[in-house]
Amino acid sequence: MLKAVIAAVKLVASEEIMPRYKRVTHQRKADGSLCTEADLASQEALTRKLQAILNVPVVGEEMERAEQEALWAQGLEGGLWCIDPIDGTSNFVRGLPYFAVSVALIRNGKSVLGVVYDPVGEEAFAAELGKGAFLNGERLQSRTTAHSLSAALVNIDLKRLDPRLAGQVAMQPPFSSQRNFGACTLDWCYTAAGRFDAYLHGGQKLWDYAAGSLILREAGGHAACLEQDDFFQGGVWERSAVAALDAGLFEEWKAWVRGQRE
Repeated sequence: MLKAVIAAVKLVASEEIMPRYKRVTHQRKADGSLCTEADLASQEALTRKLQAILNVPVVGEEMERAEQEALWAQGLEGGLWCIDPIDGTSNFVRGLPYFAVSVALIRNGKSVLGVVYDPVGEEAFAAELGKGAFLNGERLQSRTTAHSLSAALVNIDLKRLDPRLAGQVAMQPPFSSQRNFGACTLDWCYTAAGRFDAYLHGGQKLWDYAAGSLILREAGGHAACLEQDDFFQGGVWERSAVAALDAGLFEEWKAWVRGQRE
C-alpha cells in the first residue's frame, strides 16, 4: 500500500501541482489562508486515487470544518485518509521551493501510514507504523545531530507561540540558530532527517502533523505537546509540537520550552 500511495502522490503532483507552479492565481479563505486552483484540483485527484487504493473517507484541508468533522467520525474506527494537497501554499504561490503534498492513513485516531512529497526536490518521505521511515525508497539515514541545545539548529514557528514564549525564544535563545520556512509537513521530515535538530510549533492542524509526526517517530525521533508528553492526547484538530530526533536533546529542549511558560 505504501508504494501505491507514493506513486499516487507523485502522479498528482506532476499532473495537478507542478504545471501550475508560479503560474496560478489565488484567493483567501475565511481564516485568511491562501487557496489556489492547484490545491482544489490536487485534493480532488488525491481523493479519487486514494479511495481506489483503500475506500475509506478522505479528510482534506480544503473542506469546510463541518464536513471534516463528519468524515472524521465516519472513519474513526475503520480508517480514513487525511490529506493536505499543498502544504505551504503561500510558498507555492510566490515561487518559494518549500512546499509538499501530505497523505496519512489514520486508524483509531493515530497515523499508521504517512507520505510527504516535495515535488521540487523530488523527495518522498514515507513511513508505516512499526516498519521504519524512508526517503526515496531508502531507509532514512539520519545525519549526526547536535546532542546539546546550545549547538542545535532549531525550526520554530514564532507566529503561533504565546507572546511570553515567543519573546524568550527571540531575546534569550538557548540554541545556536533558528529557521522556519512555512511548511509544517516538511519541517517534520527535515527533523526526521537530521536537517533540523529540534522543532517547535504552537498549533498545527490535523493535516499538518498526521504524516510528518509518524515519519519522525519511525525515524527514531520524539515528539510531545507543549501541555503534555503524550503527543496524541487532547484535541485532534489543533495540536502543539515539541520535537527532536536525538532523545537527550529532546528532553533538554522540552524542559527549556516548558520552563519559559511557567
